[in-house]
Amino acid sequence: MNKREQQRKIKEQKQQQARQREHNRKLLFKVATFGVAPLLLFWVIYTMFSQGPVYSPIELATDDHIRGNIDNPVSIVVYADFQCPACATEFEDMNRLWPQISDKAFMVFRHYPITTVHGNTWTASLYAEAAARQDGFWAMHDYLFQTQRAWTNLNSSEAEAQFDSYALELNLELDQLHADLQLEAVTTKVRNDQRGGNASGVRSAPAVFINGRQLNRPTRERIREVVNEEYAELSGD
Repeated sequence: MNKREQQRKIKEQKQQQARQREHNRKLLFKVATFGVAPLLLFWVIYTMFSQGPVYSPIELATDDHIRGNIDNPVSIVVYADFQCPACATEFEDMNRLWPQISDKAFMVFRHYPITTVHGNTWTASLYAEAAARQDGFWAMHDYLFQTQRAWTNLNSSEAEAQFDSYALELNLELDQLHADLQLEAVTTKVRNDQRGGNASGVRSAPAVFINGRQLNRPTRERIREVVNEEYAELSGD
């Protein structure tokens, strides 16, 4: 075989390899289009619909946790993380302030767990939601903030044991609580609260909205001031 024939043979081999690669590429594309893509589309649609709706701070959901008289004209929507020290401070401030504003406002709590920083916050939110199914949300909410320092540095199993002890102290039925912790609806509630917060511009916790307006400095004095302003405007006082 002379040199020209060798070059021709090499060229033919390269062309054959190129055709084979193109054939394989088209085959993979068909598999992706008719196999993987529908599955991916199905998963995206399923995820979107299973997440459920989100609500802005001027809307109320049927599963919102509300403290106070909903007929009062001023709404206070709080997005908070149970393991966040600043949220614990906001909780204490609100507790002191509440007797002064409870005739003007009602408060809504929404979960905003910052899991990248706080290792036990997601579990704490789930326990509060599970407690809600025994009408114990606000009792567990208060207990988690009041005892934050006791569980914030525990590992996950120790934190769960601590939360179990709180449930018993609050007279919750523990077997039911554990069963409710596994419910998709419990997880979805926490996730949707967080999604709604993100959509409303929440980037850190605590975030406090009064009649839909987010406060830059949600101190006790600032909350009282804005609540009184909103009440005076809406009631004509």
